[in-house]
Amino acid sequence: MAVFTDINHLRQFRNAVLTIGTFDGVHTGHRAILNEVVQHAGRVGGESVLLTFEPHPRKVLFPEQPLGILTPLNKKLSLVTDTGIDHVVVVPFTPVFANLSATEYVRNFLVDTFHPHSIVIGYDHHFGHDRTGNIDLLRRLAPEYGYEVLEIPAQLIADAAVSSTRIRNAISAGNVTEAMAMLGRIYTVSGKVVHGNRLGRTIGYPTANMAIDETDQIMPGVGIYAVQVLHNGALYGGMMSIGYNPTVTDSRDIKAEVHIFDFDAEIYGHELEIGFMARLRDEQKFFSLEQLTEQLHADKVAALQVLQY
Repeated sequence: MAVFTDINHLRQFRNAVLTIGTFDGVHTGHRAILNEVVQHAGRVGGESVLLTFEPHPRKVLFPEQPLGILTPLNKKLSLVTDTGIDHVVVVPFTPVFANLSATEYVRNFLVDTFHPHSIVIGYDHHFGHDRTGNIDLLRRLAPEYGYEVLEIPAQLIADAAVSSTRIRNAISAGNVTEAMAMLGRIYTVSGKVVHGNRLGRTIGYPTANMAIDETDQIMPGVGIYAVQVLHNGALYGGMMSIGYNPTVTDSRDIKAEVHIFDFDAEIYGHELEIGFMARLRDEQKFFSLEQLTEQLHADKVAALQVLQY
């Protein structure tokens, strides 16, 4: 799969079969849609091309609203690779781009840039300034510009929309195993290790405090989780706390810190990818470090059972 980020220097795609969208999560519903695109490209001897946007259009159009994405761009591109799509074009979404009229969007962007053989979209896809463009406009302009319009089956669109909402709700509530089933993969977040208060070292459970890379990404709800930890290509088991650390602080800032099993290295500034396997329990306030340590022992046993290590 080839990825293009400069739309002014694209090569000419052969019988380009376009589909357009954010495809956040690249979950099982999205993969069913992309499979339709790949199959149609095969039927017409063409190349399948996914157009997606960076930043997310809502971040430009409604910057005051929380975004809550499932997949940062790099993760999305990695997941799309496995769908069979030939090419991904990452389109810069700017205020100027957002102000294109629907007809300009079709003529100046889709047709002049990609010369599509086919455009594959859903009945509810909207585009152009004030989202006035839709599949009916594409069909009206098709004879003039010589492309074919294929409508993604409504049921696939509905399934994908329902899945996206349910996945976001599940992750926010901490139901990461339910989210995993709908995503068809483990939900992950990435971040760099930063300095913390080093309390965990004094009780036998050193933790890596994390600054999450993508602040617009949904984090699982407050609680303790069994996790997988990817560091420098090696995979470890661990347990992660997302919360306020009420036993040792009155801060109302949420922190994310992970204890990695069978690991003893200085990794400040290193990148970790955390995969959420199961929620173990709620965050609790303990009245002594001894109580906290006893609970951490129990958490480790529970996490190891989940991870089957």
